Amino acid sequence: MEVGVPDKTDIDIQTLLKNPEVQSVVSSVSQVMEARQAYRPAVCSVFSGEATKLDISDDYRFEIDKDARAALPRIIDNKVQVVAPCTKTDQHAKAFQIGIVFSGGPAPGGHNVIAGLYDAAKRANPDSRLFGFLVGPDGIIEGEFVELDDRLIDHYRNLGGFAMIKTGRTKIDTSEKMALSRKTIWEMGLDALVVVGVPKTIDGDIQVRDADGRVLCAMSFGFHTAARAFSLAISNLCTDCSSDIKYWHICKVMGRVASHLALEVALQTHANLTLIGEDLADYVDTQRLEKARQEGEVDFTAYGMTLRHLSRLICDAVVRRAAVGKNYGLIVIPEGILEFINEIEVFIIKLNTIIADYNDRHDRDFHTSFPRLVDKLEYLRRLFRDMPKGLAPNVWNARDDELFNDLPPFFQEGLLTERDSHGNFQFSQVQTEKVLLGLVEEYLDILRDQGRYKMGINRAYYRKILSGAGLDADSYGEILFKDYGKSNEYLLIRDSIISRRTLRAALEQAGVLAEKEEIHSAILKIYKASVPKFKTQTHFYGYDGRGSDPTQFDCTYTYNLGLTVFSLVSNGATGQMAAIRNLEHGFERWEPIGIPIAPLMRLEERKGKLTLVLEKSIVDVTTPAFQVVKSHREKWLADLPGEDQYRHPGQIRLDNEHEEDRPITLRLNALLQNDRVT
Repeated sequence: MEVGVPDKTDIDIQTLLKNPEVQSVVSSVSQVMEARQAYRPAVCSVFSGEATKLDISDDYRFEIDKDARAALPRIIDNKVQVVAPCTKTDQHAKAFQIGIVFSGGPAPGGHNVIAGLYDAAKRANPDSRLFGFLVGPDGIIEGEFVELDDRLIDHYRNLGGFAMIKTGRTKIDTSEKMALSRKTIWEMGLDALVVVGVPKTIDGDIQVRDADGRVLCAMSFGFHTAARAFSLAISNLCTDCSSDIKYWHICKVMGRVASHLALEVALQTHANLTLIGEDLADYVDTQRLEKARQEGEVDFTAYGMTLRHLSRLICDAVVRRAAVGKNYGLIVIPEGILEFINEIEVFIIKLNTIIADYNDRHDRDFHTSFPRLVDKLEYLRRLFRDMPKGLAPNVWNARDDELFNDLPPFFQEGLLTERDSHGNFQFSQVQTEKVLLGLVEEYLDILRDQGRYKMGINRAYYRKILSGAGLDADSYGEILFKDYGKSNEYLLIRDSIISRRTLRAALEQAGVLAEKEEIHSAILKIYKASVPKFKTQTHFYGYDGRGSDPTQFDCTYTYNLGLTVFSLVSNGATGQMAAIRNLEHGFERWEPIGIPIAPLMRLEERKGKLTLVLEKSIVDVTTPAFQVVKSHREKWLADLPGEDQYRHPGQIRLDNEHEEDRPITLRLNALLQNDRVT
């Protein structure tokens, strides 16, 4: 053996793999996961007794849609039901057979709904059985299910996703599917089927109020978890951009029809700029209105935000931060921001109409018939010459064609992309941030050429560089900077100095540079430092938040929803949504209730047809949550020298006494009592 060379022996891989340390680190179950599985959420006091009953409440009224009344006559007059304690009866103690199914996208906490229902049913009678239909409604139609037991339930307690029984987007929307579903349910002998029974969506757009504005359900489950997951990732970017100081991070978060997630992320992170779609929709260009008024006209295009004006808002933030030396920042935009832009919404409505009409008229799929963008555009142009009977003459006119052709090709293709299973435009598939950034970069170039987009130069740094080069800082300062005589910390190069040529001209005009003399390297260094470079990184936060492990709030919320579901089932309720009232006020005030679903239904266009659906709840710009964000916009933009105002929300934990007890949005909106802030 050579001196200094260690003896090489073969590793016994089988012995190594049997080592407890190796088995521990390669196990699929981490210590954090074990702790989650062992965690037991707090339960509302009403569930601590022998059993529960349902008290009918006449305190709430609903404005009922006539189409909903016609379609759902048996449950349209349901009332709000309040879960109350009672003595256990034979009805409560019977062995129930209950089916449950997930539908649509996952939302953190879904497993705890099942766990709460399972625990309540087994507590009432150990012989109760719970069946999970697999892969969404297809499981009901095809009779594919699994019986849920202690092992399966305990494995998924407090974990994210819908992996226990999976999910799907199939609709039971035909007589054939309905017949097959009934057959499955009758053959299984189910006492109840839990489908639409809980407020589930990370978007936060299921919020229930009665006709008088009283809150029955303040937030859907999964929202808090997704917002926290997004906020943590975005907070990390805030730390990165303020360290690397050269990137603007553009963060798109889920939320197709409402900006609730963007609003919560703003409160969680204090991003430099957060765009709230509902706020943009209310925008009025007062300058354009006044100009039109002076000309004796009314400019209806002044109502509502345009793409170009939105890009100007972003440019303004970039320019203002650059002026104090901050060539970086973070912008949060909701996924559906374009739906709040009037000109884009008009395009979407018209294109939806055209696509639906083509599908119905030809019994063929528009996107299959016209696979390429050029084919789709040619079909639109042919509408001028041969408008199909039944379509309005102006459904696609010359003005539409002109505006549409001004859009970049990738955005045209996005607007013409295939609709989702609901017939909705798929905003998540469109590079919204790319559309905006193209306009932003275009306008920043204009501002740069005009000398209005400059990097601010730290006064102390300027003096250091010139003094080190043996130059008189004050003499050159008056020549170079438009604000040198002021006491501000950051200096701005004069608007007229936009190139080395104009820099030379300024120096020559001031008499400090001869015609053929080279510009001093120290002066060039200061000039180069004043030229901004707009570099961006784009990010989309959506599916990662859907799969996150739930927060303590969502764990507790969903477990109590499961308990509420059993209370509704065991007391013979139907057509009700399990909900928790007073979510915004903290756990000690939570009240489990059943909300009638039918009175909440409204007609909405799906795939070109009107369908009854739950009405979406958008951000109310009069609430304390939005008003707080609005009032902090200037502070969080941080266009002043010094530190940014970024907030670090921290990791999602169950075992931390400092963990949030509810979303910040809810905490702030809880301040609203009797239509006034207390």
